[in-house]
Amino acid sequence: MRVGVVGAGAVGARAARQLVSSTAVARVLIDDEDEGRAAAVVASLGDDQASVSDSRDVDVAVLTLPGWEHAVRARELLERGVPVVSVADGIDDVRALLELDGLAREREVSLVIGAGFSPGLTCVLAAHAAASLDQVDEVHIAKVGTGGPSCAQAHHRALAGEALDWRDGAWVTRRAGSGRELCWFPDPVGGADCYRAALPDALLLEPAFPGVERITARLGANRRDRITARLPMLRPPHPEGGPGGIRVEVRGRRGTARVVQVLGAMDRPAVAAGTVSAVAAVQAGLRELRRPGAGGLAELVDPLPFLSDLAQRGVKAAVFEGAA
Repeated sequence: MRVGVVGAGAVGARAARQLVSSTAVARVLIDDEDEGRAAAVVASLGDDQASVSDSRDVDVAVLTLPGWEHAVRARELLERGVPVVSVADGIDDVRALLELDGLAREREVSLVIGAGFSPGLTCVLAAHAAASLDQVDEVHIAKVGTGGPSCAQAHHRALAGEALDWRDGAWVTRRAGSGRELCWFPDPVGGADCYRAALPDALLLEPAFPGVERITARLGANRRDRITARLPMLRPPHPEGGPGGIRVEVRGRRGTARVVQVLGAMDRPAVAAGTVSAVAAVQAGLRELRRPGAGGLAELVDPLPFLSDLAQRGVKAAVFEGAA
């Protein structure tokens, strides 16, 4: 299988590294407008396993470039019958990708949306928690930390926009940066103040859980982040952020009992996102996803085997079991 990675930034480089280690992948083609950056990724992987090329002659493509380009590139690939995995994490970008569902179903291929750390791994954890429940009533997502520069810029924009929640069968918008909540993540991240933000998680989770009453998503931020969110970034973001965390809380019913399950993970966001997108790409290329069409990982993958594959690659989830 030939896999195209479109975008050679922090996430794309990690995705390519995971892909070359897969026995199902014969070659990885790196496509980036910065040919020097693409060549550097190929050099780190080896010419026998990767090369700089466009994404035309591939069996599956992973989009890790800036989000606003994802819908355009995805449409081009889907029209050629190529499955697509996107790590887009903006509300408008995800909506544009979801609108390609009809095209993907017509071509009988999958379009995996939000296949990163969050959304992405959070969607898989939510589906895993939901599997043990008879009914899912609420899903609450929180994340902290950033990957590469594009991720940092998206984090900055998300705190300046409008948060999108699902509540009692309708979409509700709220001011980003409001609704402070102390969320606890796996060590060593620990506790962090998290706020409403313009995150697309609810768009991807709502179709996966019929009858769900509430879905929210929050973003870890400090006082400086919130004050400067509506201003241009005053200094360039780091090439890659430090450790990050995700937290997934699923509330529902098992029989007559009310049940709350909390799962999470700690990793460098770019590393985790690259791994999630690579595993999703292999499954999409092998036609192992649940159905053709556009959707998030909560809808398209079997969560337990997916999490097992991630664990073998070093991305491990944790379950909160309470404390004395």
